[in-house]
Amino acid sequence: MLDAYSAVVTSVAERLTPSVMNVELRNTVGRRTGTGSAFAFSSDGLAVTSAHVVDEAGGGVATLADGRAFDFDVVGSDPLSDLAALRLAADDLLPVALGNADQLRVGQLVVAIGSPLGFAGTVTAGVVSALGRSLPTRQGKNVRLVENVIQTDAALHPGNSGGALADSGGRVVGVNTAVVGAPIGQGLGLAVPINRITRQIISSLITEGRNRRAYLGVAGGIRPLPPRMAEKLGRSEGVEVIEVVPGSPAELAGLVPEDIVVSVDGDIIHSAGDLQASMTSSRIRHQVELEIIRNGALQRVTVVPSELN
Repeated sequence: MLDAYSAVVTSVAERLTPSVMNVELRNTVGRRTGTGSAFAFSSDGLAVTSAHVVDEAGGGVATLADGRAFDFDVVGSDPLSDLAALRLAADDLLPVALGNADQLRVGQLVVAIGSPLGFAGTVTAGVVSALGRSLPTRQGKNVRLVENVIQTDAALHPGNSGGALADSGGRVVGVNTAVVGAPIGQGLGLAVPINRITRQIISSLITEGRNRRAYLGVAGGIRPLPPRMAEKLGRSEGVEVIEVVPGSPAELAGLVPEDIVVSVDGDIIHSAGDLQASMTSSRIRHQVELEIIRNGALQRVTVVPSELN
């Protein structure tokens, strides 16, 4: 007989283990350059992993828990979200069910499945120990924070990166990406959340091979709204512009430090992550209306974002 906790973990493991794989990266001469985990995204050979797992490799070999091995190519990689898509030479994969990390709560049970140290189908369990963490990522000169990263105490080890983090219903809510070590903490792991934004990124990687982003050209942080404005807008914070990049779309539109951005095309902006997430490919070279607070008054500014290179 299994207790309730064991029954949940066992159920999730049985459901997801066939979908999770070990990936071995190889260079152009067939030499192994790295290893990690991935999970099946569609039955016709698409899989998802972490961008830092594939790095600059073009392909490799993916091995399922049942021992089957398939060659794969890297379809697309986005270091700024630490997500990548693979195409396996397979047509009968068992895809995972995707959940929504935005609905997670601290203390909720999660199960991590991957292939740490090359051992396929390894299962660990724990809880969501924190939400709203930020993970710094870099691509060339561009630095970005992946927002709302999931922190968990489910044990992660080298090789877990790219594997699945699932809720108690067996729905994948995150892509395991990093292990937090000393002096910050021991036994903690981070996962890129699966939500509306990252689903869009994965879709772009599959269809276009990359994820295009609009570029505004500001650095900012959360700032409480003046009491009168907070009462008028029905919310307590926005994003203060701290720096405007010279020659950027933001400068051309007239944004200046100390402006507080409260909405983009009517969508409420609470944090720098919200502002960052709003810069989707659909807004590249299109007019975007920002609602800002300047000198205590509401104003509207029209900006035309360029594409982030």
